[in-house]
Amino acid sequence: MVKVSIENEPERQPGEMNSPYASSEASSSVSSLVSDLPAESETLTERIAALVDIVPPSTRRAVAQRIYSAASYVRRGGKIAGTVVWVITTSALLIGLPLALSLEDEAKFVAQEREVLAQQQGQQMLAPGVFPSQTGSQMPPQKSQGVVPPGF
Repeated sequence: MVKVSIENEPERQPGEMNSPYASSEASSSVSSLVSDLPAESETLTERIAALVDIVPPSTRRAVAQRIYSAASYVRRGGKIAGTVVWVITTSALLIGLPLALSLEDEAKFVAQEREVLAQQQGQQMLAPGVFPSQTGSQMPPQKSQGVVPPGF
């Protein structure tokens, strides 16, 4: 804080002008006071700490209580948000990951069945053309069942 000292002005002589605009002494004394002050070395926290003397204790308590309750709400909200994110993440891992793996396995089985079926159809198309019948009779059509999973 800056300590202010009171200086007595010299008494004016009767011939001097009493107008504040007539003298340049006042402006020169103000500029000398401004140059004597430290160059903004006070920080914001020091300025706020200096307000302790100005703000009444009841107001300080009310402001402190409001800040404390706001911080408490923020902490509770953060804890609840963290819990919700944790529940969603673990649920996705426990339910979603096995589901994705089983769907991938099922897709592999379906692709494998299609491949085997395509191979069987290709063999059936090549077989009659490779060995033409001499008697003119055709072979009876074979019933294609495809790939049957075990247990069916």
